[in-house]
Amino acid sequence: MKILVAVKRVIDYNVQIRVKEDNSGVVTDNVKMSTNPPDDNAIEEAVKIKEAGKATEIVAITIGDDKAQETVRKALAVGADRGIHIKADGIIEPLAVSKILKAVVEKEKPDLVFMGKQAIDDDCNQTGQMLAALLNWPQATFASKIDVKDKSLEVTREVDEGLETIEVNIPAIVTCDLRLNEPRYASLPNIMKAKKKPLDQMSATDLGVDTKPRIEQIKVEEPPKRKAGIKVANVAELVNKLKNEAKVI
Repeated sequence: MKILVAVKRVIDYNVQIRVKEDNSGVVTDNVKMSTNPPDDNAIEEAVKIKEAGKATEIVAITIGDDKAQETVRKALAVGADRGIHIKADGIIEPLAVSKILKAVVEKEKPDLVFMGKQAIDDDCNQTGQMLAALLNWPQATFASKIDVKDKSLEVTREVDEGLETIEVNIPAIVTCDLRLNEPRYASLPNIMKAKKKPLDQMSATDLGVDTKPRIEQIKVEEPPKRKAGIKVANVAELVNKLKNEAKVI
C-alpha cells in the first residue's frame, strides 16, 4: 500500500504574526517557518502504518517556492521514502492545491492520501474535501484514530457532538487532527539521510494546473484591541452591568 502525504510550509505556530505596514498581508521575511502542525500528525500516522507492516511506501508532497523543500526534507527525515516538490509562487488557493494533488494522485496511484485537517495560516479546511470530490474518493476528515483493515479504514472523527466512527473503502482521503498522535522529532542521523533520499521537482504548469487566485485579498488588518476587564463588588452589580451596559440579559 502506498500513502501520499501532503505537507505545507507555514509560519511557525510560536511566532507572533505581524501585519505589513501597507496592509497587503502578513510579514514573512526573516520569520521562522515550519511544517503545518496537523500535517506533522499526517506524516507520523503514515510512518506508524508503515512500521506496522501495512504500507510499503510513503511519498511526501508539498507545493510552494524553493524554500518549501525544507518541509519535504523534514518529512523524509521522520520516515517518508521520497518527496515531490511542486514549484509554485504566490498564494495557492485550496482549489488549485486540490487540482495539483489530483494530477499527482493520478500519476502516483497511491492507496491513501493523508493531510492535516487544515492549515494554520489560512484555516480554510477545504483541500481534503475538494480533492475527494475531484477524485470521487471516500473521505474521512478530522481523524483522531485510524485503524487500517484489508480494504478499508475505520476512522474515529472529532465532530461538534463528540466522536464519530466511520468506515471508508480504500482508496480514500484522510485529514488528520492534532489528537491523532504525537509527532516524533527528526534525529540528526535521519536528517542527514534525508538529504540523500529522492526528491522530484516539477511545476504546476507541468501538471496543467492554473494557480491564478480566484479570490482577491483587498486588505489585512489586526483585530481591534480588547478592552480591559473590570471587577465588581457583588452579584447584584454584575447583573446590573450585564443587563444595562452589556445588554446581554
